[in-house]
Amino acid sequence: MSATVAEAARLLAAGELVAIPTETVYGLAADAANPAAVAKIFTLKGRPADHPVIVHVGSAKALDAWAIDIPEAARKLAAAFWPGPLTMILAKAKGVHASVTGGQATVGLRCPSHPVAQALLAEFAKVGSGAFAAPSANRFGHVSPTTVGHVRDEFGPDLPVLDGGPCEVGIESTIVDLSRGTAVLLRPGAITREQIAAIVGEVRERDSEAPRASGTLASHYAPHTPLELVDEHALEPRVRAAVARGERVAVLARGPARASAATSWHSAPESAAAYAHDLYANLRLLDASGAGLILVEAPPRDAAWDAVNDRLARAASEPAFPRGRSS
Repeated sequence: MSATVAEAARLLAAGELVAIPTETVYGLAADAANPAAVAKIFTLKGRPADHPVIVHVGSAKALDAWAIDIPEAARKLAAAFWPGPLTMILAKAKGVHASVTGGQATVGLRCPSHPVAQALLAEFAKVGSGAFAAPSANRFGHVSPTTVGHVRDEFGPDLPVLDGGPCEVGIESTIVDLSRGTAVLLRPGAITREQIAAIVGEVRERDSEAPRASGTLASHYAPHTPLELVDEHALEPRVRAAVARGERVAVLARGPARASAATSWHSAPESAAAYAHDLYANLRLLDASGAGLILVEAPPRDAAWDAVNDRLARAASEPAFPRGRSS
């Protein structure tokens, strides 16, 4: 069912779940201060209990309510990029429940820029905690939703959904860890490493001591249909070989169809930002094509494509759970 902002705020205050729009993807929201409500997210998604969720807040003023020992770098990044698609990992405040941190001493915080999300945060501040935990509104490990229709495909018609139209960015937020003295990039996104470095200086690669964070497992963002990344020059031979073995093949590539034997060939945008915007919708389209294999032409390897390459690498990784329509 569709919900208004006021209805969504009342549902959150009552401990219920609401699917909400952000500029990145649709989220499955619960009151971040209510552990029982947050637990419903994990149950509905089939999400592991130790996998933290991101807390969404209305402005940088909320930093001190959710985090301690906040470095100056965090305040500078908030001033530069909030509201926007940037999540910061910080030392959690005393009252932050383990249900949102995955039992860790850190919490992920983000201030979304979508006007509907901002309106909901403002309304929820009147009737509740004013902050919601919201991982993507899909079954755990599956392709993230960027439209209301995608959310319906995942959870059916009964989940309350706040309709904000198609998401502007189309992939999840950049995640940067600021809890250990130096900025560490945990997940690339629309806010680039270079943009962050321009504010805080050095940005290191993820390391073995990094906190767990949303969307950083080896297998994630995956369609039900097995997906392979293929080099540009190997794509057509790979399609023909698969078809010769009797496989039905769906292709996502930059540029027009070059292998007529494919069951479905979808041409992706040339620019990194447009490709990212359309990525999950394209993967869902190919997943529904009836093919038994999705082949994706590997995008360029330059920095502008880091976020897209990250998502595709995880989508192509061998899943920790069996792929299938009921997963």
